[in-house]
Parts: sequence; structure tokens; C-alpha cells
Amino acid sequence: MVKEPVRVLVVGGGYVGMYTALRLQRRLRAELVRGDVEIVVVSPDPYMTYQPFLPEAAAGSISPRHVVVPLRRVLRRCRIVVGEVRTIDHARRTATLTTPATEEKGAPAERLGYDELVLVPGSVSRTLPVPGLAEHGIGFRTVEEAIGLRNHVIEQMDIASSTRDPEIRDAALTFVFVGGGYAGVEALGELEDMARYTARHYYPNVKPEDMKWILVEASGRILPEVGPELGRYTVTELRRRNVDVRLETRLDSCAGRVAVLSDGARFPTRTLVWTAGVRPHPLLAATDLPLTARGRLKCTAELTVEGVAHAWAAGDAAAVPDVASEEPGRETAPNAQHAVRQAGVLGDNIVHSLRGEPLETYAHRYAGSVASLGLHKGVAQVYGRRLKGYPAWFMHRVHHLSRVPTVNRKARVLAEWTLAGLFKREIVSLGSLEHPRAEFELAAGGKPFQDPNESF
Repeated sequence: MVKEPVRVLVVGGGYVGMYTALRLQRRLRAELVRGDVEIVVVSPDPYMTYQPFLPEAAAGSISPRHVVVPLRRVLRRCRIVVGEVRTIDHARRTATLTTPATEEKGAPAERLGYDELVLVPGSVSRTLPVPGLAEHGIGFRTVEEAIGLRNHVIEQMDIASSTRDPEIRDAALTFVFVGGGYAGVEALGELEDMARYTARHYYPNVKPEDMKWILVEASGRILPEVGPELGRYTVTELRRRNVDVRLETRLDSCAGRVAVLSDGARFPTRTLVWTAGVRPHPLLAATDLPLTARGRLKCTAELTVEGVAHAWAAGDAAAVPDVASEEPGRETAPNAQHAVRQAGVLGDNIVHSLRGEPLETYAHRYAGSVASLGLHKGVAQVYGRRLKGYPAWFMHRVHHLSRVPTVNRKARVLAEWTLAGLFKREIVSLGSLEHPRAEFELAAGGKPFQDPNESF
């Protein structure tokens, strides 16, 4: 009889999924060559997005293709399936998934059996039932959204520079960001910096002071990860750049091209960026695995799913006990710092399990945080030391250059940063890339393309 290989199913091709599969690929090289083990990675995209670089990609400091890592290039000994897992029946060790081929044919979802499950689908944007948000809001979690936002901001400056209508001009130059975490603050900081440079050098009839940048945060502080002192410094720094920071304020509505805030303020705007947190991936609710009250997988310190054999999890989807904390019952924060380190332990523990070896315990003390506020501006707290301005910005770049996967990407990103320091910024909107067939459809007699988001 031919022995079937042990199939390890990795659900999710993000940072944790890619690095776990990479660790398995290295540690199980002999088993993979013999055909004793098979690693299958299911991901909606054939690449991993390094999200900390999205703000710089939006500002044009890094090319979009250098923010992503092709999974097939890195995971050469793994089987990559581009698709989405819809449900998981761990009792039967099966997962149902759809692929572009099944969706095109209208075929039912495929079933895929496995022996070991690694559930690392990440998280999705946490939205609220705000009127107009679904129709007009812009997210900031994917490279497509980052580049689309860059094109959109430049297009608004084109609109403002080509009209004398004060209402259209004011709405085009008003940019509202909801959420004072890393994504919101870094995206606003980088784009405001880019837009101010663009106005000074390329738009003589648009002055930097004509633009309104508004940051809305429901709590009383921003960037809680860097501590209260640096959070207050960030607010001061942003306000010095004429950014309207509104704490303890919520977005009540964005219908009718008007952002209405809980403090009564109303801002006609064509740009509303939503970065108000994340929530567990909906896939977790479609499994028979135990979940916490917040919808994350209940996990042990060894990154196994609690009370379940042959199931593993890490990253945003997992509620992992923080054994390094003195506070009982505390869980590791769902951030990149823990995700990076959990991926290595997770890969090692799966290998230990397959070989009948003792498992390792995940334990990591918080090392600090870094955040960019634009070119040469930032805040950082590293091992208790607080940095501001240029030193923090430099630390931010050094840290993320060391963390971005593969030597190839490190070299390309470093080269782009070097060239950006020698030459002027490249400011151009390539919005047509999002709808490349629009011109041909019109030439062939079709109807003019209407972007559903253009109403905002």
C-alpha cells in the first residue's frame, strides 16, 4: 500500500501564514523531498502584503510591487491554492473552498482534506453601521486600497485646481481619516506630507493651507502603542501641521458627501478613509473550533487550539496567553510584533508534533513601537527609550527594512529610498489603472464607465 503524505493545510497567506509555511518548508525539507509531507497554502491573493509599508506606498516612497511578496517565489516546495476557505469541519478534517475556477463555472465549493490545520486568516476591517460608509468609505488594508487612495488624493487636487466653484474646491481639498491607530495616523501623515509637497511644486493655484486634513478618534488618545507621552507629542505635531485632530469624537454619517461628527461638526468632503480598527476574520465563525467572546480562537501558549488536536493558530485570529506578562489572564496583542515571532514558534511546534517532540511555549516581552508621521518625522518607543522626529523616523525605516521578507525585497526597498533622497518625488495619478478597459469599451460603442465611488 502507498502511504499518503501528511497534509498540512495553512489557511491564510499573510505574514503569519507565509512565514509559518516557510519555516515548515525549511525544517521539513527531507520529508517534502521524500513525499512524506505536503504543505498546502490557501490564500485569496498569490502574494503577501507587508502592511507597514502601505503608507509609504500611498505616498509614493515605495513602488507597489515592492510592498508584496509573491508566495510562489518564496514557498517553492509548497502547493499554493488561490482561493478562499468558506467552512472548516475539523471533526472530519475537511475544509470547503472556492477558487476563481469554481466561481467562474458556478460549481460547488471544493472539499480539501488535511491532517494538520494552521488557521491564520488574519483580520478584516471593523466597520460600524454609519450611514453612507459602505458606499463612500475608503479602506486602508491592501496595496490596492493604498494606491487607489494615492490616485484619489491627487485627482482631488486636479479637481480643485481646475474649478472656480468654492463648494467643489472645498470638498475636494477636505480629507477625513477615521481612526487614530497606526494605519490612520501613518496614512494621514504620509499623504499630508505628499500633498503639501505636491501643492508647493506642481499646483500654483492650490496652497497647502487650502487643504483640510481631519483625524477623528473615538477615544481620548492616538497611537496608544507608543505610550501617552508620545501620543500627546503626535497630536501636537499633527496640529502644528494644521491637521484637525478631534479626540473623543465619532463619525455619525458620511451620506450626501458630508462627514457629520458627533461633536456637531460637518465637513463637505469627497475623501473619507476608514481605519477604525479590525475584527476577527469571518471564517472563524464558520468552523467547529472554540472561540472567545471577541470571536478569536482560544489558543494555548504552544499555539495549539485549546482542547483540539491537530489544530494550530497565531496572529490576529488567535487569542494566545501572554506568559511574559505579570497580569493573569492577559492575552498577546493582535499586532505585527507578536505575529512575526509567533510564526516561527508555530512552524517549529508543528515540526515537533510531527516528530513526537515536546512543544515550545511562546513567550515574548513587548519591545516597543515605531510610527512614521511623514518624511523625516516619526515617533518611537524602543525598550523604554522614547524617540521623536528624525531619529524616530530613521528607526522606523531600519526596523521595517529588517522585517520585510526576502533579501530581494530589502534590496529593492533600500534602493528606492536611496533614489528618493536624490531626486524629486514622482507625483502622478494613474487612476485609469483601476479601470483599464474603460477607454476601449467607450471606443467600441459601449457606455461611458461610471465609477460607483465617484459620487463621493
